[in-house]
Amino acid sequence: MEITTASVKELREMTGVSVMQCRKALEEAGGDMEKAVEVLKKSSGASALKKADRELKAGVLGSYTHDGNIGAMVILSCESDFVAKNPEFSALAREIAMQVAAMDPENTEALLEQPFIKDSGKTVHNMLDEATQKFGERTEVSSFTRLSVR
Repeated sequence: MEITTASVKELREMTGVSVMQCRKALEEAGGDMEKAVEVLKKSSGASALKKADRELKAGVLGSYTHDGNIGAMVILSCESDFVAKNPEFSALAREIAMQVAAMDPENTEALLEQPFIKDSGKTVHNMLDEATQKFGERTEVSSFTRLSVR
């Protein structure tokens, strides 16, 4: 099946992954969009493993408060300022802060294994793997804190 520019564009808009990775996933999936998404999900873990030894030199502080009673802050680290300044990277940090506020994990390992509150089909670890694939840099939660008035 021929892979069209429109189908590559559609997959890229859905996933945020590079054009080349989208084309490759569509080719592997025989043009099937749903299978291509699954291919990209599987390859995000492999991508993260390849980058696991890279040094984290930048990042962003994400925060979230809920009704003025519960708040959380997360330091989401990456390799370069270029990625740290990306609005999507900052949005991810905020999403993880929201996760911390809602689920109150004991430590980073527990946080990474939790199902994501907005999509129980993936864990926070899956989200970080997808971010590594999307941004092309190692992405990691360096630290977090949660505060509550109760």
